[in-house]
Amino acid sequence: MKRSEINSAYRRASAFFEENCWTLPPNPRWDITDFGLGDFKKYGLVLINLAEEPEYCEKLMYAEAGQTTPMHMHKIKKEDIIVRTGRMEFILWYGLPDESRSGKPFTINRNNVKVEVQNGKPFILEAGERITLTPGVYHEFAPVSSQCIIGEVSTANDDLHDNFFIHKDVGRFSTIEEDQPALVTLLSE
Repeated sequence: MKRSEINSAYRRASAFFEENCWTLPPNPRWDITDFGLGDFKKYGLVLINLAEEPEYCEKLMYAEAGQTTPMHMHKIKKEDIIVRTGRMEFILWYGLPDESRSGKPFTINRNNVKVEVQNGKPFILEAGERITLTPGVYHEFAPVSSQCIIGEVSTANDDLHDNFFIHKDVGRFSTIEEDQPALVTLLSE
């Protein structure tokens, strides 16, 4: 990922946070990633770690239409994903995605109510809605609106050892090509 692309994403996310009255804390820890796939417009996400404690974590995320966070799961982390602005499409699988189980229901917590969702079937969350993802639930999400702010509150976060993507070529952090000076230091640096 080029540094110029990171800088541009940082500017757009910062402007959208400000436009939507999200004041960031002093010295937030930024993470801007293309998941090592080299196509930020298709697979990209801006994350800011707001709290990183041994027992919990809070993140604020920004995504644009056309960007997908690739299918992955966590073996340890339990997380609530909250759509703060915009609309998001989610696809979930209870366990490793498998077409033979496509459409079979399982239960998640959505807006503090247990509901059934279907393996592999997309559904939409509106601004203000949340889902709770337990360890082992594979998830992929993408904005339906032009821009989204997404929150995450979770148990302890370990980006290096607790992200399991279904495709081997996906990685949590990007390799950076320095084509201009950095506007922000990323947490992977």
